[in-house]
Formats: sequence, structure tokens, C-alpha cells
Amino acid sequence: MIGFPKTERLRKRPDFLAVSHQGHKYHSVNFIILVLPSDRPVTRIGITASRKVGNAVVRNRIRRLVREFYRQHKGLFHQADYSIIAKKGAERLDYQGVCHDLTPVLRRSLGKTC
Repeated sequence: MIGFPKTERLRKRPDFLAVSHQGHKYHSVNFIILVLPSDRPVTRIGITASRKVGNAVVRNRIRRLVREFYRQHKGLFHQADYSIIAKKGAERLDYQGVCHDLTPVLRRSLGKTC
């Protein structure tokens, strides 16, 4: 499926907390990626951008860019729950910047959590 269905999203607070408390943490320049391996047949991601990052328009733009990155690069995500947190400075990124920032971190996470 091309879209981003609800089954592939972290939606509930307990899900985010489980990833936060039990997951592995990886840092890039503009993002923090938390990964919790899962037995679910589907990969789920949650995207967070706090008010430190910018106003609502900026935060929504960052979330859209990360969502599009996920859609285009599902092969980098393995069977796990992901929480992707935007850091201050992520507001300057375009799509290519998001790809350049997230790809090496996700490749590194593939080797450590499989």
C-alpha cells in the first residue's frame, strides 16, 4: 500500500511510552530515533515535534516530510515500533535533508536491533 494507514502508526500514549522506556535510542543531527523490536507483522512509527521546533505550520511540515520519507524508504524500517522525535533545527530541512539525516541512522539501527 502506498499510503500511511492507521495500522502503521503509533497512536496511543502507552505505545509511545513503551518505545521510550524500552527502546534503543539513536541520534542524528536533527532527529532522535527510538526503536523497540516487535512481534507485530507490521512496522509502526510515531512522529513527534515539540513546540521548541517551531509553530504548528513548521511542526506539521516536518511530520509530513518524515511520513513521506517512511513511505518512500520502508525497506530501511524493520519489524519494530519507531518513535522519531524532531530536534530544534529540523525546521530548516527539506525532503533531501530529511533523507540525508535519517538514512544513516536507520541503517545503523538495522544492524543493532535485528
